[in-house]
Amino acid sequence: MRAFLIIGTFLLFFTSTVAVRDAHAKEPDPYQERMKLYKKVETVTQIPWYYLAAIDQYERSIRLVRRDLPKPESTIAIYFRPEQWAGLTNPNPSAENPAILQFFNGLGVDGDGDGKASLKSDEDVLYAIAHYLLSYGVDAENLKIGLWNYYHRDNTVRIITGKASVYRHFGRLNLDQQVFPVPIRSNHSYRSTWGDARGWGGRRIHEGTDIFADYGVPVRATNYGIIEMKGWNKFGGWRIGIRDINNTYHYFAHLSGFAKDLKVGQIVEPGMVIGGVGSSGYGPPGTSGKFPPHLHYGMYKDNGITEWSFDPYPHLAKWKRLERANTGKKK
Repeated sequence: MRAFLIIGTFLLFFTSTVAVRDAHAKEPDPYQERMKLYKKVETVTQIPWYYLAAIDQYERSIRLVRRDLPKPESTIAIYFRPEQWAGLTNPNPSAENPAILQFFNGLGVDGDGDGKASLKSDEDVLYAIAHYLLSYGVDAENLKIGLWNYYHRDNTVRIITGKASVYRHFGRLNLDQQVFPVPIRSNHSYRSTWGDARGWGGRRIHEGTDIFADYGVPVRATNYGIIEMKGWNKFGGWRIGIRDINNTYHYFAHLSGFAKDLKVGQIVEPGMVIGGVGSSGYGPPGTSGKFPPHLHYGMYKDNGITEWSFDPYPHLAKWKRLERANTGKKK
């Protein structure tokens, strides 16, 4: 009897393990699901898939950090307010008849061919934003005009077009890898200094983490993204700003210089050398040596309305830990 119980327990465990494994194996890849929809709508509208991906990712990012917007639960994260979808003067904001929505100048359309314009349909939602942009044109400049008329914010247009460039460059959506900003085998040290007081140039708080390292140690891009800013700042010295696909702005300051031919608008990937550790700043262009060489690394989040600084230290610690683990696996 005991032997039967042991065998039965083993069979139950084995069956459960196989079932869980098979269930995970059948789980759809969210990136593949999104790409299928982007490509499908691109075929119908000629709006490039990477613009659709950029808009979708932009809205996904802001919905994750905004309290006034519902969290994304569908494959497509683009959000339309019910009255925006159905039409501001429509007495029935939940209407799904495409003809009625069009009569009230609603943005809702039937994208999947089921005769309804539903906010619950990913195809309808994605086709609706593409249909809106299509009235302006499918080239880059007209798409910018359409985006501005939809969002009414210059930063949003810049961020979305930057994301589109990144997606187009790499040709894929899975761009989530991160690395530590200096080589993990270099001699460096850092601790959480976000929020500490700073006095030079007036009382202010420290919006980043200082990573102390030898002069000239390579500074690397931490994420996939696009260079939004490069140049001199009296506080940060020689500095670079990179926007990733999650609406996060990565700020690298006090550099000794920049990598050759680096320019604004350039696409970067994790590990790409963008400059070197230095001690520039606290004065006019070229000022250096007023403090020990270190990299000031800051992170800022854009939520579609404003941008704010947050503590990068936990992210740095995580990226270093993961990079060290991945490096060990490659040996």
